[in-house]
Amino acid sequence: MSGLVLKLGPKERVLINGAVIENGDRRTRVSVVTPDARILRLRDAIHPEEATTPVRRICYHAQLVLSGDMAAEEARQHLLRGIEQLSQVFTDPDSRRQLAAATQAVVSGAHYEALKALRNLLPREERLMDAQPS
Repeated sequence: MSGLVLKLGPKERVLINGAVIENGDRRTRVSVVTPDARILRLRDAIHPEEATTPVRRICYHAQLVLSGDMAAEEARQHLLRGIEQLSQVFTDPDSRRQLAAATQAVVSGAHYEALKALRNLLPREERLMDAQPS
C-alpha cells in the first residue's frame, strides 16, 4: 500500500500491521510509505457476527487479509469464487464494473481496493434483500 494517505477524524481508530492506532483530538492526515502494510479502518470493519449476507461475507474475507488474519493466497480463491457468485445476481452495468474492479484487485493483490469495490455493493444488496418476500 505504498503512498496511502489516511485522513483520520478525532479519536478514529485504524489497524496497521496488527496494532490499533487511535487518533488524537484533531483531524490528522498520515502518509503510509511502507509497501504492503496491512491497514484497516476500524470504522469500516465488518464484525464476524455482521457477515450474514453474501456481499458482507466476501467483504469480511477481504478484511481478514487486510488485518493479517488470513494469508492472501488462502483468501484468493474464496474471494474470486464469491465475486463470481455475486456476478450471477448483480447484473446491472455499474455492479458489473464494481465486480470487475474487485476481481482485478484480488488478482493483483490489492485487497483494500477489492474491499472498497465490494463495499459499493452493500446498499444494492440491502435493497435486494428488503425486496425479497418473507
